[in-house]
Amino acid sequence: MIPVFTVIIIIIGGFDVCQGQSSQPTVKGLTLEQKKMMTSQYECYMKMMTDPPFEGEGVFCNRTWDGWGCWGDTPAGTVAELNCPDFFPDFDTSLRASKTCMRDGSWYRHPESNRSWSDYTICNANTRQHQQRHLSLLYITLAGYGLSLIALVVSLGIFFYFKSLSCPRITIHKNLFFAFILNSILWIIWFTVVVPDNDLLKQNPVSCRVLHVLTQYALGCNYFWMLCEGIYLHTLIVVAVFSEKGSLLWYYLLGWGFPAIPTIIYTVVRSIYADDKECWINASTKLLYVNQGPIIAALLVNLFFLLNILRVLITKLRATNTPETNSYRKAVRATLILVPLLGVQFVVVPFRPTDGTTAEVIYDYASTVLMNYQGLFVALIYCFFNGEVMDVLYKWFYLNVLEKYPKNDPFGINTTGEKTTRHTAV
Repeated sequence: MIPVFTVIIIIIGGFDVCQGQSSQPTVKGLTLEQKKMMTSQYECYMKMMTDPPFEGEGVFCNRTWDGWGCWGDTPAGTVAELNCPDFFPDFDTSLRASKTCMRDGSWYRHPESNRSWSDYTICNANTRQHQQRHLSLLYITLAGYGLSLIALVVSLGIFFYFKSLSCPRITIHKNLFFAFILNSILWIIWFTVVVPDNDLLKQNPVSCRVLHVLTQYALGCNYFWMLCEGIYLHTLIVVAVFSEKGSLLWYYLLGWGFPAIPTIIYTVVRSIYADDKECWINASTKLLYVNQGPIIAALLVNLFFLLNILRVLITKLRATNTPETNSYRKAVRATLILVPLLGVQFVVVPFRPTDGTTAEVIYDYASTVLMNYQGLFVALIYCFFNGEVMDVLYKWFYLNVLEKYPKNDPFGINTTGEKTTRHTAV
């Protein structure tokens, strides 16, 4: 996500002046950065009151809060260091700010302002480089959602156009595709309309928070329709082997209805306890787990179902070699590929590398591709690599193109309209 530059209100009350600080008009409400700053200020004052007196020898500089950082008692003639604060999106918290204690026991004063000064200039030294990387990640993100949207729309067109593909399994595929289309459209709007517009973020209208909530709902629908894929295969193979009868109502309730529950809870909790303004753009809040917790649970349940299906296929159906059983084996294989692929983001997030390292750069690009190209992966595996779909397309191509131009047969289709090489049926 690209850096979001917000208005910072400097807390005035006899603090030291830091490099780069300037007074700003007071605005209604507090931004997330301002709340962090006020919390740090309170924690600093509590620390200064509870820490024991300076125990070293000689003169020293007194503990102080300079508006951005909490500096402890420092021996004269030394330089104190602190991690750069996280108040500002362009600050690198892995870098260290410094504050010099002079030999007479006073904090260094800036020659121009003649006021006590802390050196935070290093904190945003890599801002331009970070902005370029974030911009590259944004372009990759938008390209991923755009390609996913195109692939999913084409796939849905194929499923609706060819009536021979109508069956409960394909119906679940269609709903999964609709969920990913909704997700792609909402995130494209979010990244192109909300994220770059600082004025909109400051105004914090209800519309942009509603959009944020919708993105969370669409994300949940993606994973619960994937769970529907797993449940359907489990019901088909383990519970009622190869029987495709039964209502899809419960699948609709699970795929479209259930994700609304954690989304509503998340919306209420965040609006009451963490209304951090700025269109709720802060992605670091732990409240997101209210919505992501059920998603992780759905992935784990899906993985259990698929492993149980594999057990049945290996132990009970090993001797069965009919085209139907082979088709189900390939369907399970396709879903087994997708579940870890779609769930990897929730596995790797806790293991994010240290800021400022090469590993972090690799992590950012890899996770961006895995998270934002999921719709494309789903369309490829469930449609374009689907042997049943490919056979229908080959036959249509033969009847509408090759029959009129018999010399052009680049796909090796014979006179019956059957392609000689079979593809995976999923």
